[in-house]
Amino acid sequence: MARSSSSTAKPARKGKTRSSAKAAGSRAEPHFGGARKGKGPAKAASAHPGARRKRSAGRGSTRRSGGARRSLLGRLIRPLLKWGFLAAFWGGIVVAGILVWHAFQLPDITDLDRYTRPGSVRMTASEGGMFASYGPLHGDPVTVGEMSPHLPAAVIAIEDRRFPYHFGVDPIGLARAMAVNLWAGRVVQGGSTLTQQLAKNVFLTHDRSLSRKIQELLLAFWLEREFTKDEILSIYLNRVYFGAGAYGVDAAARKYFSKSARDLTLGEAALLAGMLKGPSRYSPAADPDLAQRRTAVVLNAMADIGYINPETARQVAADPYRLSGPVGRGAGHRYFSDWIYDQVPSFVGAVSDDLSVATTLDLRLQSLAEQAVRDGLARGGAMGVGQAALVALDPHTGAVRAMVGGADFQSSQFNRAVQALRQPGSLFKPVVFLAALEQGWQPGDLINDTPITVSGWSPGNFDGKYDGVITLTEALAESRNAATIRLQEMVGRGKVRDVARRLGFSDELTPGPSLGLGVDEMSPLDVAGIYATFANGGRPVTPHGIQEIRGRGGATLYRLSSSGLPSQFSGPAAATLTAMMMETVTGGTGHKAALDRPVAGKTGTSQNYRDAWFAGFTADLVAVVWIGNDNGAAMKKVTGGGLPAEIFHDFMTAAHAGLPRRALLGR
Repeated sequence: MARSSSSTAKPARKGKTRSSAKAAGSRAEPHFGGARKGKGPAKAASAHPGARRKRSAGRGSTRRSGGARRSLLGRLIRPLLKWGFLAAFWGGIVVAGILVWHAFQLPDITDLDRYTRPGSVRMTASEGGMFASYGPLHGDPVTVGEMSPHLPAAVIAIEDRRFPYHFGVDPIGLARAMAVNLWAGRVVQGGSTLTQQLAKNVFLTHDRSLSRKIQELLLAFWLEREFTKDEILSIYLNRVYFGAGAYGVDAAARKYFSKSARDLTLGEAALLAGMLKGPSRYSPAADPDLAQRRTAVVLNAMADIGYINPETARQVAADPYRLSGPVGRGAGHRYFSDWIYDQVPSFVGAVSDDLSVATTLDLRLQSLAEQAVRDGLARGGAMGVGQAALVALDPHTGAVRAMVGGADFQSSQFNRAVQALRQPGSLFKPVVFLAALEQGWQPGDLINDTPITVSGWSPGNFDGKYDGVITLTEALAESRNAATIRLQEMVGRGKVRDVARRLGFSDELTPGPSLGLGVDEMSPLDVAGIYATFANGGRPVTPHGIQEIRGRGGATLYRLSSSGLPSQFSGPAAATLTAMMMETVTGGTGHKAALDRPVAGKTGTSQNYRDAWFAGFTADLVAVVWIGNDNGAAMKKVTGGGLPAEIFHDFMTAAHAGLPRRALLGR
């Protein structure tokens, strides 16, 4: 019975186990391999239900620990997401506020063409080319389509290769620049685009603040939205600074090459594009070698983008450009141009607009004058000569053709041709002889060259000798002091002063007997004007350098109407004086000034060799040369017939090359 009872109890336990398993939510597990045949694990599970319960409990524990981990991560992530979202939201509000605030601080950008700038003065020589400018020089506006195609290509190649593709800011270029700078350990490459540079140059300052950078970005986006790429590049090239006072590519082309931006060659365009990195540093005037190396870099960059081939880049880099504008002429002309600039307000008032001044300067003669003075000073260094001046002008109009005001403009801007007042010495003597001729004296008339005393003053001759009885022509040609003062006293100082006044001398000439030896100070320019009167037959002229002044729109603001006065002397008297002064050159003290054509002139030397002069003229040109020292120190026995006459000869010989020989007026 017990057995029977036991056998009946077992099925009940099995049933209860299954029932309990089902009640516990157990499920049928899929079985693979042998389990499908009712062997192996399946059978073991059927034989050992306790092991199955243990495994079920293990899986439940794993699920509970995984859920716990997910719950922990959820508790951590949800706050992070929440606060991250809030931070992003409020951060966006702050950034937007900053951008809006900077947008309201932007300057007026409604019209790029409406802006004010100070007026400038550009000067053109007698042949029409610009040789100097004052103030910021702005050329004619030119579009990308109008300018030389080499220029936009050069600028894009060296400044912003991705300009056609970016949206005002170039993330790729910026990242590249950061990498290069980090590698170099210093800033060697910038990441600003041409659009950003335009925004900075036109609207903003050049300070390195974060605020300015934000405004620059906003303006760059605005420019890209409002203008095409060609328009942006055109505006940029018409505004950017190229050094030497030139703003815009057309002004730069005229400043460096005396041509329009439309006509730039490949090498010239590469030079200007290369200067954008540092206009002063890469200027061909400041450092020609560095400028040429920079030009080669630009040409190679143009080859990299495929605009030219490498062979063309190498060929052009060997001889990229020839400076022919004001920048390439040095500073020698600045004595003349400064003199002109100082006069402009007296003709048109204060300079508040762009002005174009047509001058009388002849660039070829100016270059020859500078060379003659430079060579003369090199020879005069051992003679104690420190400075020199030269003025050349047209004898018929008084137009100044060349002016050198000193040894070196860079070291001294004092214009000795205009501002320095020096004793002309014997240069004044022709005035005395002209006064005598007007009274009826003749060149062959005799005068005593013997010691003379006037009011206790006894002038002696330069060499300490006296020639006795000589002709007036000999007295002038040999520059005899005693004979000249004797003639002056016979003619009368009042008459001499009257002639001097009609020639253009000041009314304040000394009344004493030393009048005839040129003790009253005057400038080389004044002397040139007086000798022009001798040369043209007695008609006084006013030395001048301005022909015409025009405003920005081309309106004529001033035009020279007449530079001369009615004749003040009789033709025969002026012609006779010229003939006498020719003797000074052919056989007198000025023989070193002789030319291959008729020339008349006079030497002059002040006391103690402080000043030495030569003034002379041909039928085409008057020239005056002065040498001396700014402090009045004596030279080593330098006279007007020495170095000044040699400088005159060198300049006038070169100046008359190719000109026909012409007789002097009245000869």
